[in-house]
Amino acid sequence: MKGDPNVLERLRRVAPADVSMPQPVVAEIAYGIQRLPRSKRREALASRFELLKSEIQRALWSDEVSTEFGSIKAALERKGTRIEDFDAAVAAHAASGGAVLVTADLKHMARVPGLDIEDWSRCG
Repeated sequence: MKGDPNVLERLRRVAPADVSMPQPVVAEIAYGIQRLPRSKRREALASRFELLKSEIQRALWSDEVSTEFGSIKAALERKGTRIEDFDAAVAAHAASGGAVLVTADLKHMARVPGLDIEDWSRCG
């Protein structure tokens, strides 16, 4: 959503079929836009969001994702290192599909055991 040049360059180098956006990410972005006051910035973000949705396929919430969500949440709770439910849900989408989670939120996502994470904003 920020239009980071490093992220955009990485996106150009991968096949569209290899990239998906989990439904919880769609929900978080929609919420973030809706809570903004009506403005040109809000309109620009809404437009960019529509473009993202038209270009990037969605990773649907399946039973496997739900099972992985429960496992992640329980494991983190036992360790006393909980993360927000939406973060756990995003991690569950990646983990259940054996996918790499691309995020700049390394602080929280690194708590999820065995999750393969990349921060594309830090690479060229």
